[in-house]
Amino acid sequence: MDYLSGNPDRRQPEGPNPAERARMTPKTPTDLEQQVLLAVWRLGDKAYGVSVRDELEATAGRDLAHGAVYVTLVRLEKKGWLRSSRSEPTPVRGGKSKRLFTITEAGIEGLRHARRALDALWYGLPQVDQEGATS
Repeated sequence: MDYLSGNPDRRQPEGPNPAERARMTPKTPTDLEQQVLLAVWRLGDKAYGVSVRDELEATAGRDLAHGAVYVTLVRLEKKGWLRSSRSEPTPVRGGKSKRLFTITEAGIEGLRHARRALDALWYGLPQVDQEGATS
């Protein structure tokens, strides 16, 4: 018996189905999720783990471990904010295909929701330029 869940069968009960999971998914992605979603969107049909990591480093100054990027990509796919497919095998990779990611409408809406929330927080604050001076 699993004493934590009261389940006489030692297996854990199944989680929520995809429709329930979509309702439970927060509307606003975390900061890292937003950056990964934006990088995937920017890269278009060239978005895979290494290219997303490189884009984040080049544009956002984020030096992330490859594993952190892959875990985030998979989590975003499970949330329905990304979709993945396999590329054709490439000789450079020894005949392996790449897992390519594309942003979904739900992912774009999550980014819009996050941007509206941040804009609301910034509203009414003194303007700060890139050098840190207020106006």
